[in-house]
Parts: sequence; C-alpha cells; structure tokens
Amino acid sequence: MEIRALCIRLLMTIMILLGVQDQKVDAVSLRVVPNRLQFFEYEPVTFHCEGVDYCEVLHKFKGKIKSCSKTNKRTPTGSSCSIQAVYADNSGEYWYEPEGGRRSNIISLSVTAGPVILESPAVPVLMEETVTLSCRNKTHSSNFNSAEFYKNRRSIHKSSTGSMTIQTVFKSDEGHYKCSILGAGQSPESWLNVTDSQNKNYKSNPDEEACHFSSAATRIISTILVSALLVAVGLYHICKACCKREADTVDAGRATYAAKQEPAEQCLQQVPGNP
Repeated sequence: MEIRALCIRLLMTIMILLGVQDQKVDAVSLRVVPNRLQFFEYEPVTFHCEGVDYCEVLHKFKGKIKSCSKTNKRTPTGSSCSIQAVYADNSGEYWYEPEGGRRSNIISLSVTAGPVILESPAVPVLMEETVTLSCRNKTHSSNFNSAEFYKNRRSIHKSSTGSMTIQTVFKSDEGHYKCSILGAGQSPESWLNVTDSQNKNYKSNPDEEACHFSSAATRIISTILVSALLVAVGLYHICKACCKREADTVDAGRATYAAKQEPAEQCLQQVPGNP
C-alpha cells in the first residue's frame, strides 16, 4: 500500500507541473496602443501587458525600457507603460517576461524619420474578418492621397483614398506589406499576421517562429526532464523499499531456521553415544 501511495503522489506531482506549465503559456500577452506596427518619430506609444501587475517591457538590443517602466500603471487586466516620444532607434522587437513564466508574444515596431508609414494592425487579424490598411503621410492630416500597396514587394493595389480593404481575410493574406504615396515617399515594411479564433498565441513575424519554437521546445524538454527525475527518484525509493522488505524477509527466515535448528541440535546431543 505504501508503494502504491508513493506512485500516486508521484503522478499527481507530474500532473501539477504540467498544469502550471499550460497556465503560464496562456497567461501572458502584449499589445500596443495605437494598434499599429509603424510610427513616426516623436509619436507616443503605450504597451499593455496582460496578466501581470508590473509591466517591464524588453527591447531587442536595448534591454529594459527604463523610460517605459517609469510610467507603469495598473489596468483591469494587467498593467501598461508608455513611451512619450519614440525615435528611429526604438525600432525593433518588444516583449515582456513575467517572473517565473514564459515570454509574451513579440511585437516588431518600425519607427521612421521618413514621411510615410503603413497603418496595419499590431495584433493578429482573425480569419474571415475585414482589415483595412492605410497609407499615412506625415505632412498631411488627411490620408486622401494616391497610394500604392505592396505585398512581399509586389504591387497589389492602387488607391486614390490612401486605403486598401481586405473584406475577408485568409491565411494566404499573410505577408510583408508596405505602401508608397506619389510625391511623398515609401513606408517601411511590416508583417500582417492572420490567425484563427482557436489560436490566440501568435508571432508578429515568421522569422521569430524559430525562436518561439526553440523556447517552447526548451520548456517541454525541461518538463520532461523534471518528470523523468521525479520518476527516477520514485523508482529509487520503491526499489529501496522492496530491497529492504526482501532483506527483512530473508533475515526473518534465517532467524526462524536458526530457532528451529537449535532444539534439534540439543536433542541430538542428548542421544546416548552421540558426542
């Protein structure tokens, strides 16, 4: 019964570890306001960290965003922090890593000193929804300019209003998009991500998928190793208990045998003529 109880406790521990791992996967997400990937210099940007009380946003090649951390605020679903004015060197990947948890999704921002940006959503677009891409000119408050849109560096649409609408988005619409305004210039390039309603965890760029896969693989391997270690420890204690029980049984048998042999020897010694 003791061995069975030990095995049950071991399995329960492994299930708890796996459950905690799954909770951490779903607990973290990062979004940006305004919901776009491109910004002009000097524009404000706010990061919303879902599921944590303190938002410590990280920037690739820059480390922790100190100016952002100073503006940390609580929100109903987590916390947020703001950069009052972004510059070209603020371009790059942003994410956050809760203590003891996995990193959030990555958002790749482009900050330009140029005159044109493409307004595309920073969060994934759900399959079969409608998405509008806008080409924005910094020197004009209105977007009503003749604009041309490109996907994967190929021209796909020309607009006199400066916008392009995809009425029903499919996975095939994913790609690198940019735009140009006649007489003004061209925007940087950003990735449009399309996801389904069952998959909220996303990457902002397929080039980051390998990194996320590596991170996920590391977590899975770590969980397997911890589980294997627990199993090994459990088996060790089980074998130790079995060996001890077997040794105790052997010792008890020997003691019983010796106890039986002693009266027999005494009887033999009492037989006449027996030395």
